[in-house]
Amino acid sequence: MPRCQVFTIDDALTEVVQDGLYMKSLAGESMSVAVVKFVEKAGSELPAKAHSHGEEASLQLLGSCTIYTDDPAQPGADVRMDAGDAVVIPAGLSHYGRNRFGSEGVSMRLNVVSPPRREYGKSGTQAYYPLAGRDGDGAKS
Repeated sequence: MPRCQVFTIDDALTEVVQDGLYMKSLAGESMSVAVVKFVEKAGSELPAKAHSHGEEASLQLLGSCTIYTDDPAQPGADVRMDAGDAVVIPAGLSHYGRNRFGSEGVSMRLNVVSPPRREYGKSGTQAYYPLAGRDGDGAKS
């Protein structure tokens, strides 16, 4: 019998980059959900890596960010997100972000992707974030 999966937004996050990036995810049959938390101490220098996947809805919880697209047909289509803002990114659109940190020294988002991101694993237990120049293309090693 199917069961609901529940998690607390800012609790028991997995460290991906020391003092810089923490996250956790859940994976369902048709979507994945991830909390991504950047901490200003080391997170402000993390190299963004353009990536694409299924359709993504993103809610900025703390701090802010700008989402940049790699679509030459849409110059200037960058999106600034402040706390409380949400965006839907079309499936297959290559994108990356740059964080700005609020007074808490944090930029945090909740991302929902359909179909589920394969990088998170079937149970959503794999900590993964696309960072340029890292082993495993962003996976924690």
